[in-house]
Amino acid sequence: MQMEYSADEIEAARNLQYLAYICTSMATFWIYDYVCSLHEELKFLRQSRWTKVKVLYIIARYVPFLFIITDIYLNFSPIENPKKCKILVNIYSSLGIISLTCSECFFVLRTYALWNSSRIVLVAMLSTLFAIIVTFTSICLSAIATSHVTTSVVPGITGCYRSSTSVQFLMPFLLLFVFQLGLVTLTLIRAFQTWRTSNGGMHAVLVKHNIFYYACGLFLSAVNVLAPVMFSTPSYYSLLEDLQAFILAILATRMHLHLWHIDRHAYGSEGLMCMSDMPSADHTVNTTV
Repeated sequence: MQMEYSADEIEAARNLQYLAYICTSMATFWIYDYVCSLHEELKFLRQSRWTKVKVLYIIARYVPFLFIITDIYLNFSPIENPKKCKILVNIYSSLGIISLTCSECFFVLRTYALWNSSRIVLVAMLSTLFAIIVTFTSICLSAIATSHVTTSVVPGITGCYRSSTSVQFLMPFLLLFVFQLGLVTLTLIRAFQTWRTSNGGMHAVLVKHNIFYYACGLFLSAVNVLAPVMFSTPSYYSLLEDLQAFILAILATRMHLHLWHIDRHAYGSEGLMCMSDMPSADHTVNTTV
């Protein structure tokens, strides 16, 4: 007996198919990046000292794997219970927030290093980041609690997704955009202050990394803020959330590995500092106040 489906049901099934394809593509991309950098990463994990920043690296690098696993389960498992879907979305969103927070922390510490380990700058940045992450989390979790969950009634189409209002979606990323704009401003101010007096290549690497990371972060945050205008389908909002979390995690961890290898080459195995031990940033960023 042939089943007839409404236009909304067909649209929901199509969106779930697209999300499944995108999920597969992102998982493949992340695994490919991991395999490509595995040799350098193993060297870093074996030879670098155990510090807080190394722990931060491990969290930033491996939380996205949990993020991917949850995303795959969300898109490829037959989920008919809306409560179960919301629980999974909560877990998924929480992992994304943890990943974004770790990525931002790397560049908070890099900005701290550029400012010659200024306690005032560090406290200001961390306080702002904490306030934004708490607000970000509150908005996301409240949006999930009040969102509508969509599943497929078409046989063979699995998964579920949530639909939130445009305001609920864009507010967290607007806050993140403002924070990243503040950090790139601090980086540029410090770069202008020290461009004549800095005599080390590490300073240039930090500045270039920071500016490139913030340019990508600002662009992705802006895209997420404008997503409700660009896309009429709420299911695609989660794609942009995923993309920002993945790209920033890759940039943060790749740049950390690059900086560690530069520092190791410059100072030898006994001089491992810099991003491995951020409070000694004066050793790396040889500038004057």
